[in-house]
Amino acid sequence: MGIAGSDVSKQAADMILMDDNFASIVTGVEEGRLIFDNLKKSIAYTLTSKIPEMSPFLFFVLASIPLPLGTVTILCIDLGTDMVPAISLAYEQAESDIMKRQPRNPKTDKLVNERLISMAYGQIGMIQAVGAFFTYFVILAEYGFLPSRLPGIRVDWDNKCVNDVEDSYGQQWTYEQRKIVEFTCHTAFFTSIVIVQWTDLIICKTRTNSLFQQGMKNKILIFGLIEETGLAVFLSYCPGMDIALRMYPLKPNWWFCAFPYSFLIFLYDEVRKYILRRSPGGWLEKETYY
Repeated sequence: MGIAGSDVSKQAADMILMDDNFASIVTGVEEGRLIFDNLKKSIAYTLTSKIPEMSPFLFFVLASIPLPLGTVTILCIDLGTDMVPAISLAYEQAESDIMKRQPRNPKTDKLVNERLISMAYGQIGMIQAVGAFFTYFVILAEYGFLPSRLPGIRVDWDNKCVNDVEDSYGQQWTYEQRKIVEFTCHTAFFTSIVIVQWTDLIICKTRTNSLFQQGMKNKILIFGLIEETGLAVFLSYCPGMDIALRMYPLKPNWWFCAFPYSFLIFLYDEVRKYILRRSPGGWLEKETYY
C-alpha cells in the first residue's frame, strides 16, 4: 500500500497501490490492455497501405508498364494523409470485451505477430492494391491505353526520344503527353489509396467488436478522416501542383473507382469479426485475430 504501507514493504513489493485501493489493479490492467490494443490498431493501419505503395514498383519492373505511383505521392501518403489517422487510434476507447479476454501469452501474443502481418499485407492490403490498380487501368483506358497494350510498353514510354508511341486505337503520343497521363495516374492512385484507407482506419477501430457496437465517438479519428480527405483534394486540385509535385487534377468520376473496394474491405472485416464473436477459439480466430 502506497499510503499505509511501510518503507520496507514498498521496497520489497512488485506493485505499489498509490491510493491503497485494490480496485486500482483492475483499472491498471484495463488501461494496459487498452494501450496494447491501440498500439496494435495503429500498427495494423500503418502497415496496410504499404502493399498498394510497393506493388506499383513491382509491376513496373516485372510487367514493364508505366509507373502507376511516384515516389512523391508515396511521401504524401506516409508523411501526409496517414499521419493523423494513425495517431488518432491512440485515442480510441476500450472495446466492450476488453476485460473478458484471457490474459495474453507474452511469448506468442506479441505487439506485431504473424496474424497482424497476414491481415495487413496478405488480406486488406491486397484488396487496397487491387482497388488502386483498377483506378489506374480505368484512367489509362479512357486515354486509349487498354490493359492489353500496357505490358512491355515501359521502355518506349519513358524514352524521351520516342514521340510516336501508339495507344490501343493507333493514336500516337509524344513524350510530354505520355508523362501528363502518367502523372495523372500517380494522382489517381494516390487518391484511391486514401479512399481505401478511410475504411481501413474504421475497421482498425476494433479487434473483435463491430463498428456499430463501438460507434464513432473518437473525435480525433473523425478529424483524421477529414484531414486526409482535405489534403488529398488540396494536392489534386491546388493550382501549381502539376509543377511542384507532378500531381494533376482528376475527373470527379475517377474518385469513385475505389469506392467498391473500400466497401468490400468494410464488409469483409465486419463478417470476419462477426464470426470471431460467434465462434471464439475457432480457426478464424487462430488465423486472423491479431
